[in-house]
Amino acid sequence: MTRMTRSHRAVQPDGRLAEPTRLNAQGRRVIDIDTYVPYFLIAVNAILSRSASARYQRDFNVGVTEWRVLSWLATEPGIPAARICEVIALDKAAVSRAVARLTEMELIDAVPSPTDPRKRSLSLNPAGYDLHDRILEAALQREAVLIDGVDPDDLNAFLRVMRLLHRNVQRL
Repeated sequence: MTRMTRSHRAVQPDGRLAEPTRLNAQGRRVIDIDTYVPYFLIAVNAILSRSASARYQRDFNVGVTEWRVLSWLATEPGIPAARICEVIALDKAAVSRAVARLTEMELIDAVPSPTDPRKRSLSLNPAGYDLHDRILEAALQREAVLIDGVDPDDLNAFLRVMRLLHRNVQRL
């Protein structure tokens, strides 16, 4: 059963204004990429990641994964790799490769845990903080281009929705 909004558009039972599917030429129900939320999330993320990777490799000799690790170590220094995986939603192997590369580049310090030598506390060293600060400026410039022309109220609404989606995705 649908209900009507103030603008008299039909609202779907799940609260949508538009169905996430349509009928194709053969009459089969298929995803409508103009209204299917996961499509937009994946498409925007793919473009952002691809362009960030190219820029950060070219200008800073690191990829997006290394940047994400650097960024989180600046936010929360002295943490184990497992904490990085948890916060930035990357698998253990990707974080391990990034940590190894950043260690090889002499950007992070790893201090073994006194209770478990297999675990290490990771922190940026001065060279790591310097690179972090330079990439941060590039990342903020990229964000400015991305949100150019977006009304501040729309941006705040978008961020509220994204936080809600982030919470909801944990249930999938």
